[in-house]
Amino acid sequence: MKQVLILWFVLTAITQAGLKFESLLLEVHAPADAETVTADFKFANQSGRPVSITKSDSGCSCLSVQISDGKLLYAPQEKGLVRATFAMGNFSGTVDKVIAIWLDQDPADQPSVKLTVRIHIPVLVALEPKTLRWSTGGDTGPQTLRVTMAQGEMIRILNVTSSSETFGVETTTVEEGKIYDLIVTPSATDAPVLGILRIETDGKLPKHRMQQAFAVISKQPPAEAAIRQ
Repeated sequence: MKQVLILWFVLTAITQAGLKFESLLLEVHAPADAETVTADFKFANQSGRPVSITKSDSGCSCLSVQISDGKLLYAPQEKGLVRATFAMGNFSGTVDKVIAIWLDQDPADQPSVKLTVRIHIPVLVALEPKTLRWSTGGDTGPQTLRVTMAQGEMIRILNVTSSSETFGVETTTVEEGKIYDLIVTPSATDAPVLGILRIETDGKLPKHRMQQAFAVISKQPPAEAAIRQ
């Protein structure tokens, strides 16, 4: 009898938990030229009581959230959806964005539901590495950033500029329209510096034409310095 009561309490807790989502993670594969993409998280109230959505937060201006045309109260077994609209901007690669959903009686810092939109955006111009690093007071030797165009794309580098005079940049063509090396050399490493490398290409899509990488001179972390000694 005791086990039956425990099972009853467990089942009651589950049905009272609130909204049941079909999935907490949705993956979207976006075309390179898309301006926005959407993901619909479908849910149903599987509890035995009405449930209200009191708040939603995407944590990013690039992601807007709409809940069933503004409907926030759901009777038992009633269905709805959370529609997430992601503004592509200059994002590329795989981007995860999380939507927090608060239901009635949720503490302010503990939303009942967290939904993840995973957007896969084509990388037309790949930079490796994205950031070049030197240590203050260290070697001023050159480092190489490789620029690789997406397979099947012919994209040429038109110009490369640095926001800081500390970093000189030389562009070398490895394979025309496909692979380039940027040779970056600091003139000195006596002080911390952040440089932004702007890479202008002749890509067909305007939002992919300009790429950014970084050149950084910074203090060496204590752990890393100890290892080198």
